[in-house]
Amino acid sequence: MNPYANPKERKVGTQRPKISHLPKSIETRTRREREAEKQAVAAERRAIKKSARRHLKRQLLAELEEDEEDPGSAIRITERLGKANEEKECTVCFTLSPSARHNTIHGVKVIIVFFSAIVLVFASGAAPAQSPSERNPDVSNKALITKSTPGINEDAFRNQSVSAAIAALHKMADDYYAWRNENYPVRSSDAGLHTWDDRLTDYSPAKIAERAQHVHSLLGKVRAMKTDSWPKEERIDWILFRAQLENVDFGNRVLKFERTNPQVYVGECTNGIFSLLKKEYDTPRKRAVAATARLKLMPALLKQGLSNLQDPVKLYAQLAIQSARSIDPLLNNSLMALDLDLPPNEHDELIKVRDVALTALHNYADELEKRLTKMADFAPMGEANYNYYLKHVLLLPLDAAQVEMIGRVELARYRALEALLPDPKLADPDPKRSANVPPDQASFLKAYEGREQEMIKFMKEHNLVTMPDYLGPFQIRQLPEAFKPTSPGGFMNPPGVYDKDPTGFFFIPTYNPQSKNFYIRAAIEDPRPILGHEGIPGHFLQLSIANHLSDEIRRQHQDGVFVEGWALYGEEMLMRTGLYPNNSAAQGQILRLSRYRAARIGVDVSLHTGRWTFEQAVKYFMEAGGLDREAAEGEAAGAASDPHQKISYIIGKWQLMNLLGRYKDRQGENFRLGQFHDDLIKNGSLPVSIIEWILLDDPTAIQQATK
Repeated sequence: MNPYANPKERKVGTQRPKISHLPKSIETRTRREREAEKQAVAAERRAIKKSARRHLKRQLLAELEEDEEDPGSAIRITERLGKANEEKECTVCFTLSPSARHNTIHGVKVIIVFFSAIVLVFASGAAPAQSPSERNPDVSNKALITKSTPGINEDAFRNQSVSAAIAALHKMADDYYAWRNENYPVRSSDAGLHTWDDRLTDYSPAKIAERAQHVHSLLGKVRAMKTDSWPKEERIDWILFRAQLENVDFGNRVLKFERTNPQVYVGECTNGIFSLLKKEYDTPRKRAVAATARLKLMPALLKQGLSNLQDPVKLYAQLAIQSARSIDPLLNNSLMALDLDLPPNEHDELIKVRDVALTALHNYADELEKRLTKMADFAPMGEANYNYYLKHVLLLPLDAAQVEMIGRVELARYRALEALLPDPKLADPDPKRSANVPPDQASFLKAYEGREQEMIKFMKEHNLVTMPDYLGPFQIRQLPEAFKPTSPGGFMNPPGVYDKDPTGFFFIPTYNPQSKNFYIRAAIEDPRPILGHEGIPGHFLQLSIANHLSDEIRRQHQDGVFVEGWALYGEEMLMRTGLYPNNSAAQGQILRLSRYRAARIGVDVSLHTGRWTFEQAVKYFMEAGGLDREAAEGEAAGAASDPHQKISYIIGKWQLMNLLGRYKDRQGENFRLGQFHDDLIKNGSLPVSIIEWILLDDPTAIQQATK
């Protein structure tokens, strides 16, 4: 340091003043954290540039294929292709021509051979290298360059950033799915990804806040993208990815289930084990070890849950109490099927942690019960939030009032159609009318599965839908008691999006020929209507096809309105095409199933906008939907626990019926019902407003939903 420097000049090295562009109260990151963020941004930019170079190469190869007979053009393209490899900072991107997307392997080989030959000829005749000052530009072929080279899209030069932005969108989506899968390990296990089978989700307040901030920040970036100049297919991907993020962000901002819904923590425990049992994806021992690891984590998770529940809802707590006290068979019986030839120490540890986990679950239920008197009965989201979800997540061109009106219209229609039956009692399932009442649970499950082949044969004979070769078996299993409070009719468990095993399951309630439960009575009398909904052509077929999409954003999209709408549409479609005889119990069942699904809409809208209590919802299901008390309570509980899910059936079916009519008019004499079904479900589980844009080239509905 210069001893003769003035005082200000002496502040160097360790004495230099700390400079910050933000107050300490705002800028809390360390230098290392800021540097890490810079590196992450730089890595993302490098990935975008790499993708841009890849697109450029593909474009130039496509041009080369189209102009193989013009050696001059090929040489110029070769020079440009080599230059693209050398210039690592190249950011110019081209839109791929359609021909480039459909190159065959043979075609690519021809191009490569042709390309290599040109390079060799060009290199052998090249003059000695010159310095830049000695080179003279050759303009003899200028006319050829500007007039004869085909295939270069001039729009690519005007929209150089489009391809880079599209590549950035897909990279963000891929990164998000990887982040989500790791942060929600039980969800990943359920989807067939078993990388983190020894973990449970971290529900510490810091981690909850971190995840919410991550999604909200990513959503902001996606919203900010300017997509008006994007190709149609890429704009669809952008809309879908944005809706996926909106769904998670809505849960974090509005529902806040970690604070309000005790079912979150019971469900994590139940699904944490169930996802390891439902398929034999690995050896029993490895799955038992994973289960042991998860069981160890359950007491701490439940303790954290009780701490997080600052605004618990009484209805949710009551359902969580039922589930927690019903989990014993899952852990004592189902889980122990994995205890095959375990070493003594692993066996003892499994038993020990299982018993501790069961005690923690029962204590959790007991503690919730003590707090019930201080809990709010229910916490509706309100109409504004309800409408926001309809528009931004479900991409519906409807608001709550319009949704409710559709429900009323469909309820009135199916209620009247029941009355028009020669014997209206056919709509109310009665096992006494059945020629064969199964004697026990095993016979019941076997009889259920036995009708499936009959239905498949009918669909093939009438060319109603194409069944791909990769379709796996569809099996019927008994519903675990822990799931009964919110799924009294059972539930479908399709192959997961990451599943290697294509098998699907439908879990049905415990068999009881004397049961008053609607679903049990319906399954005994004629299981085909429900089987068609859950199996083929319903959920199992549709979701199996969706899992095989090549576009990852669309493969990951799970629009419940389409999924349930398709399954409900399939019930009536099979009736209209002749599977069930006129005036049969099956036909009556179809009408009753549609009737109470229509009643679900009034319950869902009225509960979550704050107009009805839970008891009013139960009574409405009994009076308007024609359900018994047990089924009505389960339906109302399901509606309260999963906002908007209960509107999916009738609204989705209504949209599909509308689309069917328009598709038929567009096809004219070429219309075939089976082709409509194939064209429909090959797109995956996308909102109908998007599918209308794809099939009819009509963006009106999606424009109304997103304006």
